[in-house]
Amino acid sequence: MFNTIKQYFNKKNLKESKYEYLFDKYEGDEYVCFDCETTGLDPKKDEIISIGAIIIKGNKILHSRKFERFAKTTQALNAESIKIHHIRECDIENARNIDEVIDEFLEFVGNRPLVGYYLEFDCAMINRYIKPKYGITLPNNQTEVSEVYFDKQIKHNPGANIDLRFDIIMERLNLPRLGKHDAINDVIMTAMIFLKLKNMR
Repeated sequence: MFNTIKQYFNKKNLKESKYEYLFDKYEGDEYVCFDCETTGLDPKKDEIISIGAIIIKGNKILHSRKFERFAKTTQALNAESIKIHHIRECDIENARNIDEVIDEFLEFVGNRPLVGYYLEFDCAMINRYIKPKYGITLPNNQTEVSEVYFDKQIKHNPGANIDLRFDIIMERLNLPRLGKHDAINDVIMTAMIFLKLKNMR
């Protein structure tokens, strides 16, 4: 009920009719797993420098249907963030304008449900751009894989202290790590976690 009311007011704030379809009920079997690389960890002031996304259909990760974009930033990249995402100033010299990247991302996602790790942060970063431009926040259903993992673990180990770090989840689920840490590899690994958990009892 609360979510229905929230979505009603969210849609009322929509400034562009072309994005009304984002609020349509999704009837398919696809998900979009996505991840943002950013200049920092504060959605109120930091900026997106890349977005990676991939389609999950049924029990398959569709590598042929991926989204990977770099975006220009008005902020200098700091040493700490470079250590994490390994994106340097020279890597984004010819990047696209963030407004174009966000529009392409919305078209790629459509009204499919979203999947991610630390998804609240990634959605907040997207909302930082679409809220002032289109009046809305992402209306898509969202699945946080760490929450699903926690629920599965606590079901079998009531009262246990569950470690929700990404590397630990990958290790406990016996999933292979992809070498390079970037947005697209992160979403592929997150998609693997999602499918493994989806098929666990």
